[in-house]
Amino acid sequence: MSQDCNACHEYQMLNRRRFLGVSGLAGLSALAAPAWLPRVAFASSHISGRDVIVSIYLRGAADGLTLVPPFGDPAYYTLRPTLAIPRPDDLANPNPRAIDLNGYFGLAPAMAPLLEAYQAGTFAIVHAAGSPDSSRSHFDAQRFMEVGKPRDPSLYTGWLGRHLITANQADPNAVARAIGIGYQLQMTLQGGPKSLPIPDLTNYGLTGPSGTRTARLNYLNTAYAAATDPLRASAANTYNTISVLNSINFGSYVPQGGAAYSNSSFQRALRTTAALIKADVGVEAVAIDRGGWDTHSAQGNLVGGSLYGTMTDLATGLQAFHRDIVQQNWNVTVVVMSEFGRTAAENDSLGTDHGHGGVMFLMGRNINGGLVHGTWPTLSSLYQNQDLHVTTDFRDVLAEVVALRLGNNANLSTVFPGYTPTFRGLTT
Repeated sequence: MSQDCNACHEYQMLNRRRFLGVSGLAGLSALAAPAWLPRVAFASSHISGRDVIVSIYLRGAADGLTLVPPFGDPAYYTLRPTLAIPRPDDLANPNPRAIDLNGYFGLAPAMAPLLEAYQAGTFAIVHAAGSPDSSRSHFDAQRFMEVGKPRDPSLYTGWLGRHLITANQADPNAVARAIGIGYQLQMTLQGGPKSLPIPDLTNYGLTGPSGTRTARLNYLNTAYAAATDPLRASAANTYNTISVLNSINFGSYVPQGGAAYSNSSFQRALRTTAALIKADVGVEAVAIDRGGWDTHSAQGNLVGGSLYGTMTDLATGLQAFHRDIVQQNWNVTVVVMSEFGRTAAENDSLGTDHGHGGVMFLMGRNINGGLVHGTWPTLSSLYQNQDLHVTTDFRDVLAEVVALRLGNNANLSTVFPGYTPTFRGLTT
C-alpha cells in the first residue's frame, strides 16, 4: 500500500464535534454582523468593471497527470504503465485515448466536455502549478493555499476575503458580497465583509415550520427595529439577506445555451450560482467545493472507474456553466484548483499518493484560453524523486485574476502578503 495512506486519517479526525463547532461559529458570524453592516435595501442593477469570481476547490488532491495527461512525455508511460491515459494516436489500444490539445498535452476522456470551452478560447489550463510548500497534508496544504501564504499561523483570513476587504463594494446596496456554498465558510472567503455560508440556496431562511416562516421573518424585522447597533443592523441585514435570496426563484431557474446540469451536489451548486449571478443582486464571489480526489487505490481513470466518475461530474458541470454563463457574455471568471497533485508513479494498489505539482483551470470570456500555460519540467526529473515539480506558483494565477479581472491591482501585497507575483498572460 502507499506510504501516504495514513495521512488520509486527517479526514477521519475531523470529527462531528469539531465540525459542528466550526460550522456553528461560521453561522453565527454571518448573523451576528459587526457594526459596518448597514441596514440595506434590495439591490438595484449591479454595474461594475470587474468580474464575478467563482472559486472551485477540488478537495483531496486531484491528479493533474490524469486530468491533463502529458502524453508527449515518454516518462509518463514509464511511471504509469497501468494508469497512464493512452496517447491519442495509440490506435492499437482498446481503451479510450487522450484528446489531443496541442500535440503534447491532452484531456482525459472523462474531461472531453471541456474541449468545447477550450476550443472557444475561454478555457485555459495551467500545468505544473501549485504551492511551493512541500507539505503532503491535505489540511495544511489546503490552508496554505486558501489563506494565500504557506506556513503563517498568524494569518486567519483568506486571499479572496482580503480582496473583498480591500476592494470597494461593487454594488453598495448588496446584502451579500460573497457566498460559500456549504455548511461553513470556506477559508478562501474568511474575513470577507458580507460573506456567508449557505449549503442550499434553494432553501435559505429561518429553520422551523414552513407555515410560520413568513411570520417569524417579519417578526425578526420589527422586533429589533428599536434596538441599538450592532443588534439592530444584524437583524435588519439578516432579514434583507433572506428576503433578497428568497426573491430568486432558484427552483424554476431555466439555464440558457443548451446547458444541462445534473442533480449531483456539485452541479446543483453551479446551477444555483448561475441563477444567483443572473439575478444581479451584487454578489461578487462564490466558493464551491468538489471532493472525492484522494485516489490511493483503484483510481479508475477510464470508463467505470471512480476517478472517471469524479472527472465526468467536474467536466460536465463546467461545460453546463460555460454554456449558461460564459457563452451568454456574463463577466465571470472561474478558477479551479486543488491542494497538490499526485505522485508521478502509480502505486502497487493501482492508485496514486499525495504529490506536489498539479493543474489549475481558468474559464471566462476574459481568459486567454485555448492554451496550456506554464513551463513543463518533464517527468524525467522529479521533485523529491517522486513528484511533478511546481513551475507556476498558484499565487501567480490568482494574483493575475485579482489584479486584472477583479480590478484590485493596488492591493496585491495585502491579498498575497510577502509575495511578489509574476503575471503570465492568463487573462485578457
